[in-house]
Amino acid sequence: MTEAYIYDALRTPRGKGRKDGSLHEVTALRLSAQTLNAIKERNNLEGHAVEDVIWGNVTQVMEQGGCLARSAVLASDLDESIPGLAINRFCASGMEAVNLAANQVKGGAGEAYIAGGVEMMGRVPMGSDGAAIAVDPSIAMEQYFVPQGISADIIATEYGFTRDTADQLAVESQRRAKQAWDEKRFAKSIIEIRDQNGLKILDHDEYMRPQTDMQSLGALNPAFQAMGEVMPGFDKVALMKYPHLEKINHIHHAGNSSGIVDGAAAVLIGSKGFGEKHGLKPRARIRATAKIGTDPTIMLTGPVPVTQKILADNGMDIKDIDLFEVNEAFASVVLRFMQAFEVDHDKVNVNGGSIAMGHPLGATGAIIIGTLLDEMERADKEVGLATLCIASGMGAATIIERV
Repeated sequence: MTEAYIYDALRTPRGKGRKDGSLHEVTALRLSAQTLNAIKERNNLEGHAVEDVIWGNVTQVMEQGGCLARSAVLASDLDESIPGLAINRFCASGMEAVNLAANQVKGGAGEAYIAGGVEMMGRVPMGSDGAAIAVDPSIAMEQYFVPQGISADIIATEYGFTRDTADQLAVESQRRAKQAWDEKRFAKSIIEIRDQNGLKILDHDEYMRPQTDMQSLGALNPAFQAMGEVMPGFDKVALMKYPHLEKINHIHHAGNSSGIVDGAAAVLIGSKGFGEKHGLKPRARIRATAKIGTDPTIMLTGPVPVTQKILADNGMDIKDIDLFEVNEAFASVVLRFMQAFEVDHDKVNVNGGSIAMGHPLGATGAIIIGTLLDEMERADKEVGLATLCIASGMGAATIIERV
């Protein structure tokens, strides 16, 4: 089987996903096109050099609707002969784009792909696509649907995570992110975003709050307690599903949950022959990919079983992994992963995560693969695993190995 290699990985800075965010005036189409152009220019590619662009985005309505991948190709400097595929596996869309591209290369369906994703959460609000599992009673009631914040609190209740433990993880995420930016650890991967006149709009992750401490987080009210206990009473739904729990312990709030941001990311994936043809040196090979379905109510536990699956399928052990990127959708997701595998926090999200820098849904999976690769090179590590929890109960994972 042909090996699939990562030749490049880059991302935009993450802008605050609201009207005063620096990227608010940029559409998903234009941000995607700038990202595609950057990866083309950095690697001196001809416009027709790749087989396809596989692009994740979650809320596929309005200006993010249709086949955004194809529109982005046409808006970029790539040739119109490259088609474009838009995919949606919720928060893992960017990772699934990378995994799908890698497996296409491995199977011989093309020599190279650009894969990644985008989400402009300040322009196209999360949930505005009206997902069936949330709005159609015929499935929502049958599957004991609750919003993700409630699911995160169920994890905390089930596995015994306290508010202080979650807040400590959040403070550490902010500290690590600031250190990473101060030490220019992201410099290899960040591209500047410019307006149509060539003026710089954003060159850093602007959601970060490095002044965050336990005292400031302690002043925040639980974000999901009201929807759980009062209207529409999602705690009752959860307790019907999990009657062994006496009550749901609401520990999550804006400070220990992922931030709403805008952003995009891209990964250049190709065969050995592609690299030789274009004079490119591979940075890593994609050793394995995996995805799995999980309990749709607690929903966000997917990183644990998908990691178990990817390791078992490839004859590996958790001790074979040098570094981990576990998306910080909520603090309890990362806490549960570390608890399940007895992994030290020193190996997980060492440069901070989505709590500090934000979670642009369709892009995050590709972002954390690039972040993992950068850190493996910086710290001289060999094998890394990236994984995300996914809405409605799924998990995805990718193992990369430096070459």
